[in-house]
Amino acid sequence: MNEHQADLVVIGSGPGGYVAAIRASQLGLKTICIEKAELGGICLNWGCIPTKALLKSAEMIHHIKDAKNYGLQVNDFSFDINEIVQRSRKVADKMSKGVQFLFKKNKVQAVIGSGKIIDKNTVEVIDADGKITDKITAKNIMIATGARPRMFPDIEVDRKVIITSREAMTLNSKPESLIVMGAGAIGVEFAYYYSSIGTKVTIIEMVDRLLPIEDEEVSKELLKHYKKYGIEVLTSTRVLSANTVNGKAEIKIQAKDGSEKTLTADYALNAIGIQANIENIGLENVGVELEKNFIKINKFMQTNIPNIYAIGDVAGAPWLAHKASAEGIEAAEHIAGHHVSGIDYNNIPGCTYCIPQVASVGLTETKAKEMGYEIKVGKFPFAASGKATAIGDNTGFVKMIFDAKYGEVLGVHMIGPDVTELIGEAGLARSVGATGKSIFKTIHSHPTLNEALMEAAANAYGESINI
Repeated sequence: MNEHQADLVVIGSGPGGYVAAIRASQLGLKTICIEKAELGGICLNWGCIPTKALLKSAEMIHHIKDAKNYGLQVNDFSFDINEIVQRSRKVADKMSKGVQFLFKKNKVQAVIGSGKIIDKNTVEVIDADGKITDKITAKNIMIATGARPRMFPDIEVDRKVIITSREAMTLNSKPESLIVMGAGAIGVEFAYYYSSIGTKVTIIEMVDRLLPIEDEEVSKELLKHYKKYGIEVLTSTRVLSANTVNGKAEIKIQAKDGSEKTLTADYALNAIGIQANIENIGLENVGVELEKNFIKINKFMQTNIPNIYAIGDVAGAPWLAHKASAEGIEAAEHIAGHHVSGIDYNNIPGCTYCIPQVASVGLTETKAKEMGYEIKVGKFPFAASGKATAIGDNTGFVKMIFDAKYGEVLGVHMIGPDVTELIGEAGLARSVGATGKSIFKTIHSHPTLNEALMEAAANAYGESINI
């Protein structure tokens, strides 16, 4: 058995774990990162990155079908789903190798296996055969084990017909039909991807709209486009059971009025939620506290055991890669003795990469009103944007919500072309205390899509020029 000494051992190398390990090493801490599978974790290998590669292929199909509107004649075209999937896997592999390079560059030691906490200063590493291969003694431990699709007793996920996002990424033939259970980001992204390659898609969502955490107007706009794509959307509908019957997915559902029926499809995707990877990592050995089955942490990402930290999905919502990375950096700096103020969880952007794209940060209009704010709301449709019209994609809008008293940016909600690339301006505006007027008085280059933020801000104050 190999024995190691470290200032910090990180369990998990996802977007929280690998970032935390690198930052800790940069700060002079002897750092070891444990990973049981591929470096980069789920996000780089089976989540954020490969799904975006799949969605880019779907977007290209979308554009080819629309080629005549650009003066282009495409008489016939075809696609190979295996090549689409292989491209996605190559992208993931490249990014995973990038983490390996970064570890070497920043002198982070990687140890392959499953990490288990033995006591507050000891972690053992166990290989796939259950053998203990390494023992690490560390001043600090960071748990970054992530999460996995949430399972329900009545949804029998066999990973063959009733599948998770992992299997949905690697199907080697086009399904004729797919039922998506859940209309959050994962659900609507896969619905768009499979619809683009010609699959008949049905989405089932328990609440009354797509992307329930987004602004209601954004949800309505997305629904309009999904109907246009031929995607069937059943909202206010519960999944009672999901089973594989004669090689098909059989989904029993209940509508809002209590009526029940059974749907069948080639596959069903379980995209209802996630659960933390808290099992078999030794939490019970040290008494780490949980809250709603996620690890409970303070603003410095410390658990109730001060030298044991937890970051990312395993530590609760929002379940986003960039949130995990931010927490990892904050925790590493706290361990190194730097002054840190904690994460502003009210200013973490959310992005959904379907077409049209969706992005938001801050409060929705409904939430702002519930909190008692007197608000100003400004909207700018991409139909009035010169750049959006020129590129042939002028769907959607930018919506901005301001505190009427002080002009503070309370929330920004977008749906339309490349809005996931625009949301950073809104996050920066909120982080520096920008007001509506300071945004629309800032000169934005023309023609650009981000002029829509300037115009939406101006609209809130009755000063918009182009609408």
